[in-house]
Amino acid sequence: MKTTFKQSLAAGVIASALAAAVATPASAQENWDSVVAAAKKEGSIVVYHAQLGAAHWKDVVRAFESKYGIKVQEYDARASELTERIRVEQTSKRYVADVEFHGKASIAQQHIESDFIAELGTIPNAKNLRDDFPADKYSIPAWTQVVCMLSNTNLVKPEDEPKNWTDLLDPKWKGKLLSDDMRAVGSGQTMFGVTYAKYGADFHKKLAAQDIVFNRDLQVNSRRVARGENPIFIQQIIAFASELKGLPVKVLLPSDGCPFTAIRGAVLRGAPHPNAARVFINHFLEMDSQVRYANAWMGTVVKGVSEKLTDPDAKRYAAVKLMGEIEYADRNRFLALAKEMYK
Repeated sequence: MKTTFKQSLAAGVIASALAAAVATPASAQENWDSVVAAAKKEGSIVVYHAQLGAAHWKDVVRAFESKYGIKVQEYDARASELTERIRVEQTSKRYVADVEFHGKASIAQQHIESDFIAELGTIPNAKNLRDDFPADKYSIPAWTQVVCMLSNTNLVKPEDEPKNWTDLLDPKWKGKLLSDDMRAVGSGQTMFGVTYAKYGADFHKKLAAQDIVFNRDLQVNSRRVARGENPIFIQQIIAFASELKGLPVKVLLPSDGCPFTAIRGAVLRGAPHPNAARVFINHFLEMDSQVRYANAWMGTVVKGVSEKLTDPDAKRYAAVKLMGEIEYADRNRFLALAKEMYK
């Protein structure tokens, strides 16, 4: 967390309790200009997300601040840490966060089980969403994190590259595979759940026997492959590989598809700056924001992005085959299965 945010946190907890009593989102019937005016009057916003310092996130935030004059304060952490912080704030009614960007299953859980999510209201740019990424009453897609593989090109010859997920079971990879933790919410769990749904328990029993090395720091994992410490990282978020250009690595796109997580924006109940929260979410669906994300190899959710891209890699990743994502109803079951299978 940034120092400025730490310094303001204590004051924010007190102020937010007062603000929550009087602040409510602008109604769907209001003119959007009035929502923007109210957001500018609020003057700031606290955003919780798990972009882990990604440059494309920072670019979109800077563009928002420049356009609206609204200061963005952030808590940037792992998905599991976001979930716990939101739980503590909401149950104690010490509201700090205005908006979160979180996986679809996590937001569904917070809404259905805990009532932590406020109704979103009208978001003008929702009209631009692709048909396969619809909004709902409580959240809206903002981007997707696509999970594939990363190989070290000095250690893995083209003919030896895994062409699909089941190729990871080849005995030659025993003790050589690096993985995010599949037993916790995040990209490791996404890959586990989606491949379990497609290939069943037998696939993961055999994969567990490959003596996988686990590490939860995704960017460190990518660097370890680049340095040649491990030949393959099996849950590479494509966007994070954009920072590895020039290094001996290659993004591998399995022919059977890539698991993904649709990251959705939601306004937290009791948000001190509810109008700024809606304007910030709407900003992520601007074409400029989506093109920034696509050029950073992140999955996008609005129509017409591919036509705006000129970078060959960006175009390739924009067209990646998607295998599926974890649904809310299945997440706890998959977490329990992963804990049982990977000990």
